[in-house]
Amino acid sequence: MKYLVLLMDDGDERPWNEMTDAEQGELMAKFGAFDAVCAAREGVEILSGEALGAPETFTTVRTRGGHVQLTDGPYAEAIEGLGGFYLVEVPDLDVLLEVITELPAYDLQLVPALEMPE
Repeated sequence: MKYLVLLMDDGDERPWNEMTDAEQGELMAKFGAFDAVCAAREGVEILSGEALGAPETFTTVRTRGGHVQLTDGPYAEAIEGLGGFYLVEVPDLDVLLEVITELPAYDLQLVPALEMPE
């Protein structure tokens, strides 16, 4: 089963460019630990993962009545910002809940990906 793991920043984390080299290294080590745990676990595979730009770099596209409207910024104002994601294949949610303990202490949203017929 595939899950999209959304890493939500609650605003308490300092922006990457304001962290010291040591703080950045500590954070990256946690992501490395997550990668290692997934690689070592039978039936678990990270299919994709990326850090995302800050909300002010987002572009929202809305289509209403056939008209397309572009807006700078995220879809909705929120305290939390989407900082990154992983697409992970796991046997089930319980396994995912075990391996995500290696990630930094972000708020996480776990979204199952639907199997679409071909």
